Amino acid sequence: MNKLFMEKAVELAKNNCDDIPVAAVIVKNNEIIAACTNEKEKRQNPLLHAEISAINETCKKLGRWRLDDCEIYVTLEPCPMCAWAIIQSRIKKLYFGSYNNLYGAFGSKTDLRNLINSALEVKGGIMEEECDNIIENFFNKIRNDQK
Repeated sequence: MNKLFMEKAVELAKNNCDDIPVAAVIVKNNEIIAACTNEKEKRQNPLLHAEISAINETCKKLGRWRLDDCEIYVTLEPCPMCAWAIIQSRIKKLYFGSYNNLYGAFGSKTDLRNLINSALEVKGGIMEEECDNIIENFFNKIRNDQK
């Protein structure tokens, strides 16, 4: 685990004011291949979670769908859609910040690795406080704006 890559994801998430502030960074051989944020609201597409966009970009750059030599750093524990995409792309390691008690698919709500023979290694709670604060601040701002 390289904290610099999680720091990059946190920086991206902090600057994503248009959508739920989640960011994903995919790394191969200690080099960032893709760095994306949620764009579901901005582009009006429910598939544009940060993880899905980062996987798409990585597949295009590497010219393949098997990403078994890559790691992904995400600021929030992936939802079931993103978790399944991570598993299917064969990414070898997932590092995430905040635990997602509503939709977390790698231990918080469910663990999709139990449905398939997945070798994915998962470590949560990386820079958890910073990641928690980004999400909390975003939703607090929305609540305050609605008053």
